[in-house]
Amino acid sequence: MLTSLLTALPATLPAVLGTAAPEDAPVLPPFGLDTVLSQWGLAPIPLVVTVWGIGLYLLGVSTLRRRGDAWPWARTFSFVVVGMGAFYLATSSGFAAYDSTLLSVHMVQHMVLSMVVPLALALGAPVTLALRTLPGAPRRLLLALLHSRVARVLSFPPLTFALYVLSPWALYFSPWYDASLTSAFVHEMMHLHLVTVGALFFWPLMGIDPVPGRVGYPFRVAMVVLTLPFHAFLGVTIMGQSTLIGGDWYPRLAEGPMGSWLPDAAADQELAGGILWGSGDLVGIGFFIVLFVQWVRSSRQEARREDRRLDLLEAREARESRAAAEQTGR
Repeated sequence: MLTSLLTALPATLPAVLGTAAPEDAPVLPPFGLDTVLSQWGLAPIPLVVTVWGIGLYLLGVSTLRRRGDAWPWARTFSFVVVGMGAFYLATSSGFAAYDSTLLSVHMVQHMVLSMVVPLALALGAPVTLALRTLPGAPRRLLLALLHSRVARVLSFPPLTFALYVLSPWALYFSPWYDASLTSAFVHEMMHLHLVTVGALFFWPLMGIDPVPGRVGYPFRVAMVVLTLPFHAFLGVTIMGQSTLIGGDWYPRLAEGPMGSWLPDAAADQELAGGILWGSGDLVGIGFFIVLFVQWVRSSRQEARREDRRLDLLEAREARESRAAAEQTGR
């Protein structure tokens, strides 16, 4: 049923979304670091999401500071600079300009949106910031959403794991990727989909916010470990298959004005698979470091709480002993 849905929906997209062909693609210079920094665009959806995301977060931080409360600068840096910055870089810079020209560039963009951005946003703790700064009614609404059945279902670890692992397979081995090449709307929705699915999976595992679906640290480590073979397997599959992802899109691009510098489509697909494989393992190491630090901090906090509990218990027993001694002395 799922396969039928994935196959049918792209074909039924309304014509009003607009479609493009390789012949309509902009003529770009050879890809390199200079073009990543020079080929910026003003994609409306990423721009709106970035401006509103950064603006609301900084408004919350400013509200806390005006009333004399502290907010860790590292959280602000993680959310604003790393999280939203990486999101805008991936969706509006040269990575976005070339993401439908080179599959290898798209794969870099994919890994940034699905792994780096969700982790950085989660470490920024925006839900905690909102709970500390929102007025009464909006705060109660947010709490109701966090405790709702929908939130519990969407944060259920086996479900989020399945979504995170299976989504790339559904993207690259169904008509959805072809639709993202020909429809600007589907293309932008694909970007938001990658961030959303990554956030659903990583937020309860890595985040600081009081969201549903949080589990113990051993289980968190196991969940991250389980993702690594799936990334590697998908990367190896893409590297080894003879069928081109995107059909004839990339070969037809090579027949146009950019043919003088575009690589062979099969070779670029092999590079894309290698990027998916290697970067998945590399970012996974970063996740392990974050989890390890969080686990150590949590253990230390638990140890301090236990020390305080034992100190209080010892003090109470000492008082009771003194009281008993005084009672006996009388």
